Amino acid sequence: MTQAPNIGEVVMHHTADAYAIGIDPFFSISWHRWPDVHLGPLTVNLTPTKHVIFLIIAAVLVFLTMWIAGRKLERQRAGERAPRGFANAIEAMVLFVRDDIAIANIGHGGEKFAPYIMALFFFILYSNLLGLVPHGSTPTGNVAVTGALAITAFLTIEISGFRALGPRGYLRTIFPRAPGLSGAGALAMSIAMGPIEILGKFVKPFALAVRLFGNMTAGHFVILSLFGLIFLFGHLEVWNWGIGFVTAGLVLGIMLLELFVAFLQAYVFALLTSVFIGLMQHEH
Repeated sequence: MTQAPNIGEVVMHHTADAYAIGIDPFFSISWHRWPDVHLGPLTVNLTPTKHVIFLIIAAVLVFLTMWIAGRKLERQRAGERAPRGFANAIEAMVLFVRDDIAIANIGHGGEKFAPYIMALFFFILYSNLLGLVPHGSTPTGNVAVTGALAITAFLTIEISGFRALGPRGYLRTIFPRAPGLSGAGALAMSIAMGPIEILGKFVKPFALAVRLFGNMTAGHFVILSLFGLIFLFGHLEVWNWGIGFVTAGLVLGIMLLELFVAFLQAYVFALLTSVFIGLMQHEH
């Protein structure tokens, strides 16, 4: 009798980072960890992990998508034809991200941030979708990846805000002036609000990172746990076929939902980043 797989190990193997791609015994590629590199007091290891490889794949896919769509659009416009097919779909998505996410929420000067917001959207989208292909992995299911994306958003928000508002205006975002107060009361209130405002600046990117990480990890846990029902009740020969069909139907529904969530989370991350940039740009 064939031993049923350990569903917990399968779930963790799929969602956790590792020096391997695929799931035994179906398909698996593994590699050894490289020697550590010593940089003074620091010891680092540069071995690419599964998530690093899929991050590179996502970046390459973003580049190829824009390059191919751009070339197709050039040819179609040179022939004085309306955009169609793949190029038309990508152009529609780019215009939506630029006009309805970046410029609409950042306001005046939002076109300067449109390339960054578009890069965020498409990179997160491909990273989310790669986890839905066979033997794939979701880099955005790694909190280190979502944290790095949130750090780029934090730096963009704060540095662009400092440049737009100037030193004095930027300090007002930390020590705001309370309406209706003046003198010592206004000064005391501004100083008291400082720690809260500083905390708020860090809470925004933290929420971005945790939201994306949680949503992308939870879906894979649900899908693989539902698959585990087939093996859990596999010994019940009478019910095995029925359980298999019901589970397959549920998993198909969850997969379609995950496809929607992949687009939704890329949209939410890009949208909230745009909103935070806009709030900082026009704080005054």
